[in-house]
Amino acid sequence: MSEAFGPDFVSVTDDEGNEFELEHLGTLEYKGSTYMAFLPADMDEEDEDYGMILLRVVEENGEELLADIDDEQELSAVYDLFMEQLFSEEDDGGA
Repeated sequence: MSEAFGPDFVSVTDDEGNEFELEHLGTLEYKGSTYMAFLPADMDEEDEDYGMILLRVVEENGEELLADIDDEQELSAVYDLFMEQLFSEEDDGGA
């Protein structure tokens, strides 16, 4: 598992052509789709825009792309699942 060697980082480019470095937190399946959670790697934690970024994996022309989640209910459900997953992993890390 690659997490044993440190976090995974990916570069993504938004619609305006801006490139961002993201730290991959985790991946999960929900209602037949794959979702990935990230934190901005190149942003200060004190920045008001800092926070978890959730993206859906979509396939386009045989290529996997990351897409925004436009549906508020879907976003909320996926966010809750990631929070459960992330906090249960921290708890399992144990004292």
